This record gives sequence, structure tokens and C-alpha cells, in this order.
Amino acid sequence: MDKLIIEGGKPLKGTINISGAKNAALPIMAASLLTDDTCVINNVPALRDVDTMVKILRALETKVDRKKGNTVVIKGPCGKTRAIYNLVSTMRASVCVLGPLVAKKHVAEVSFPGGCIIGPRPIDLHLKGLEGLGVEIKIKSGYIIAKARKLKGAKIYLGGHFGSSVLATANTMMAATLAEGVTIIENAACEPEIVDLANFLISMGAKIAGHSTPTIRIKGVRRLHGTNYNIIPDRVEAGTYMLAGAITGGEVFLKNAKPAHFLAVIDKLRECGVKITEFKDGVKVKGLVASSIKPATVTTLPYPGFPTDMQAQMMSALCLADGISVITEKIYPERFIHVSELGRMGAHIFLEGPNAIIRGVKALSGADVMASDLRASAGLVLAGLVAKGKTQIHRIYHLDRGYEKLDNKLSNLGAKIWREKE
Repeated sequence: MDKLIIEGGKPLKGTINISGAKNAALPIMAASLLTDDTCVINNVPALRDVDTMVKILRALETKVDRKKGNTVVIKGPCGKTRAIYNLVSTMRASVCVLGPLVAKKHVAEVSFPGGCIIGPRPIDLHLKGLEGLGVEIKIKSGYIIAKARKLKGAKIYLGGHFGSSVLATANTMMAATLAEGVTIIENAACEPEIVDLANFLISMGAKIAGHSTPTIRIKGVRRLHGTNYNIIPDRVEAGTYMLAGAITGGEVFLKNAKPAHFLAVIDKLRECGVKITEFKDGVKVKGLVASSIKPATVTTLPYPGFPTDMQAQMMSALCLADGISVITEKIYPERFIHVSELGRMGAHIFLEGPNAIIRGVKALSGADVMASDLRASAGLVLAGLVAKGKTQIHRIYHLDRGYEKLDNKLSNLGAKIWREKE
């Protein structure tokens, strides 16, 4: 197992290429199960989660070939319909194979998914969406067993306790492409990754309208065909590196980043005094010295609100703001495991329910810290980049799940960061 070591205080300068979006690539790879033809998927990031999805698809006896240049070629048909615990339990997005399998093969057995420990993440909306299409669901020995002789279009409301669900919308939309008749998903997720999945399905011959709105309309077709498709850039990676440039007082150009995908993050950083310039081919961020960062009030919300996946990174920046900031977590109210680790670096953070009250300090100090989940890991990296002294981040396998060559990319910007074996 590796650890990251960072010597902070280096302003980041230069250009960084934003990789393909993990949260778009995973459901799109799962959607390839809907056809027996070949799907060529480009701009797929080299990540541990992508490796896991490849293993799941191969375990289903689907042919998967990873080419150079971040291209994955998937060729059906799949020979099995059981996604086993050993693979599915390591990644939340693995549940995305449920909808395509039951739509194409009329049966699926998928273990309950795993992933980061960031609070309860039920799959009730996934099951509700599929049951609305006529799928019979049973839970047995930790597996979701789904069967359907024929899927039929329906009007389905996917509202949850904390708003819409991205993966439940994905699962329902994928299954509905092969259902008989018309399906209308109300309170659908509007995230760019859902739009990308819909565009991928449309390129396969699906008939989908309203994606990017809370009401998605799908007219089922008899079959889908192969396609050649490019994944969108990763908005969370772009937001993370934007914050890295901002808090180190650097100047970074995020090549290929699409500002329309993370306007809430851009708006909040501008509120904090960070200068951000948008271009056709990317975004430039010009940072501030830590003492010049203005405090802010941040509330995480479903898209197009401030993303929960940027909460930890934003918290690291606000630890250095000149004043008191408040972050309210409305998606996963328990997603504050990183608070205690930031405290080890000298941050002053008080938790009150879903609220984190942050009193800015003049400087953070390097320390040994432990990564608890993917985005918390990124938040600790940002804190390490600006902290005085040396920071060691343990359990960084979380980072490798969602950031492609993070240490290399930061090194190219002038950061003093490297890996060592534990």
C-alpha cells in the first residue's frame, strides 16, 4: 500500500489536462451490456474504479479490451447475469449493471454495492424505478434478484429523501431503452454525467428526450446497436485542481474543462476572491495568498447546486479564509469524516448536525493524516499543498479510485509530492 508525501508551500503554475469523467464512464461502460455489438468508448480515465468495472464486465463473460490512449472496447453478448460480491462490494457504481442486465437478459443477480463510507446510501430508488417497469425484485443472501418477462414503459417518480439519485436515474433510463412503450422519469437527476449517458444511449439508437431536465422521456426500441463515443471531462477533477491552484496562490490552466458543468464551484470561488477566466478549451484560475481568501457559506445540493463531491476540497480552502465559513451538507449529512484529519493539521472546525462551522486560521501545518474516502482524500491533498512542513497521507488507494495520476499532474505544476510504500 502506498502513501503520499507532500511538502507544502509551492504555488502551482502551468497547464493540466482534465481526464474523462469517472462518474460518466462507469454507467456508460455498464450500458454496453444493452447491445451484442461492439462499443468503442474513448477518454476513459485510468482509475481503480474503471479497473473494477472492467473486471465485472469480464466476469459477466463480456469481451473487454483496453487500448492505449484511454480507449475501452466492449463486445457482447454477455454470457452470465450474476455480478458477484467480491467485485460489486468495492464500488457503488457497480449497481449500474442491474438495469442493463434485466433489460437485455430478463434476469439479473447483483450483489449489494459498496464504495466509500460517507453515510447511508440506500438503493431503494433503483429498485423502485425497475419495479415501475415491471421488474420483479427479491432480496436474498445479500443479492438483488431481478426478473422480468417483458419490461413495459411507465411514469416513474424518483424522488428521494435528499433529492434525485444519479445512479437510480441511470439504471431506470438504461432499462427503459428496451422497454415496450414510453417511460417518463419524473424528478430525474440532471447531472452532466446523466446527460452523457443519455447521449451515449442515443448514439446506440435509443430514443430519449428531456435529459438535462427533471423529466426524461424514453421511447423503448427493440434493439440497440454498437457505437463509438467520447466521455465528457471530469468536472470534479477540474474543480479539485481549480481549488489547488487557488489556495496555493498559483496560476493554472485546466485544459478541456467545461465551465458549464461546474458553475456553482466557479461562482463560490469567485465569491472567495479567486480570479477565474473561461475559455473555449478550458478554464484559467489565478489564486490568492491564503490570508486573502474570503469566507463563504456553502450548501451542497443536487446539480446544478454545489456538488457534495467538492465539499471536502472546499472545506480545505475555507480553513484558511479570513473569517468564519459554514458548510451545510444536504446530500450526505454524515460526510464529514475528514474534519478530524484537518484538525490534526491545525484547522478549527466545529460540527453541528449537517453543518460544519469553520474559523479560518493563518496557516495549516503538515501532519500524518488518514484518508477515509475518495473526495476526503482530495481535500487532504489540497490541505497538504498549502500546509507548512511535510504532510503524509495514508490509505491513498481511495485517491486512485477517482483521480488519474494525481501526484504526477500536481508534480508537473510544481508541487513537491511523491509516493512511498507504507
